[in-house]
Amino acid sequence: MAAPSATVRRSFSRIPIEKTVMTRDDALKQLSHIARERAFGRHVGSDRLIQAGLNALMAGVESPSLALLAGLLRSEEPEAPELFDQVLEELGMLFQPPADPRAAKWALASWIAGQIADGSLEPAHGTHLIWADVAYDLGYPEELAPLVHSAHNLDGWEESWGVSFEELDSEAVEAAKQFLSTRSAAEAGD
Repeated sequence: MAAPSATVRRSFSRIPIEKTVMTRDDALKQLSHIARERAFGRHVGSDRLIQAGLNALMAGVESPSLALLAGLLRSEEPEAPELFDQVLEELGMLFQPPADPRAAKWALASWIAGQIADGSLEPAHGTHLIWADVAYDLGYPEELAPLVHSAHNLDGWEESWGVSFEELDSEAVEAAKQFLSTRSAAEAGD
């Protein structure tokens, strides 16, 4: 099976990055989310890093380097990644995926499935990411088959199928939850 088109690369995030006031928990969740995006090799622009820092600062998150990150000027944007990592370290939120490439792919699948399951990532986009960025690289393992199947269905859906897009969305969410449950059980048995 060929890899899906590489032109469908979007941000993982549905977490707002606009200049809205967030709660402290929302700001910490945004920082954690961006940390994982970056750790899994996604490009996150300096503007997003600075905005996340500003959101966290406005939400009452405290870190010695946070004000430095939030206050960076456009000409200082190249400093944002290093300051962002420093903030994460100060907050104890630095994330490193597993060193083993296969284990890192499984960790990525679990992270994406978790976002599908909790509603922070659209099922069509999330299942596509699992199909394109994980299943293909792992040789389409059986554990990911329901999520890949959901990606195919959501990607090719036509009204004439007699099933609504919402039903396929729901099936994708259930597939993500089942995958997470199976992975948790397998990890507990290790």
